[in-house]
Amino acid sequence: MKHCLSYHATLLRYALIGLMMATGLGISAQERRVTPVRPETNTVRTPDKNLDPKYIEQYLTGDSLKAQAEARKDSLRRVYPRYPRLTDVALGINFIDPVLMAFGQDYASVDVSATLNMWNRLQPVVELGLGWAKSTPDDMNFTYRCKPSPYFKVGANYNFLFKSKPQYQVYFGVRLGYSTFNYEVTDISYKNSYWQETTSFSITNQRSHALWGELAAGLKVTLFKQVALGWSLRYHGVFSYGKSDNARPWYIPGYGKRSGSLGFTVTAYYTLPLSKSKWPAVD
Repeated sequence: MKHCLSYHATLLRYALIGLMMATGLGISAQERRVTPVRPETNTVRTPDKNLDPKYIEQYLTGDSLKAQAEARKDSLRRVYPRYPRLTDVALGINFIDPVLMAFGQDYASVDVSATLNMWNRLQPVVELGLGWAKSTPDDMNFTYRCKPSPYFKVGANYNFLFKSKPQYQVYFGVRLGYSTFNYEVTDISYKNSYWQETTSFSITNQRSHALWGELAAGLKVTLFKQVALGWSLRYHGVFSYGKSDNARPWYIPGYGKRSGSLGFTVTAYYTLPLSKSKWPAVD
């Protein structure tokens, strides 16, 4: 009888221990689901010196992290000047080729351009112009002529001096150009070595077109108020052009010699502001 009571007491003791352990596990699991509050998260950090009063108010309310983020954004705005999205538009005329033609160059092109300055950084560009050529090489027996023909270019510049005033710019740009034109090769002379006779003929009414791309590097400097002068060096290459069975085009309006790869422009600009606000904007 005593042995039986001792056995049942042992079972009861183990049952109570198991119940206590189960209850303890439930309590500990419930405690793990509750995020403890740490005293240091409720402390108010000391604001920096010379801080704007509107940020100090956020410090006093206990939202110091938000105050620090706003102050950081404000400091970045002061480092990077803020220009309006549509800063200005520059109307230009490229005049260097007629000057060079007066000194013996065989071809020329004149174009007008419109450059939209956005945030004093990104600058979409459109160029429209006319190009013509007349060349009689000294060591050749023909004359190449290209009547004034239109061309256009579209592209964009990136101003590396976007932190400074718009009056001074150093930029890198890309262009895509296209032209359709007529040309002719006249006064072609051919000497027959057998009969010792010279024959002359001409190839006229030749039509062609060309598509090319350009990489431009240049600078622009304001000379007086809204008048500026710009220079650019351009590396270009022909993507495709119309070929003829009789004669290939020697000159492409807006491009230059078909076999060339370098170009140079000198452009006079007149700048029109598009925003009346002071540049750059400051707090």
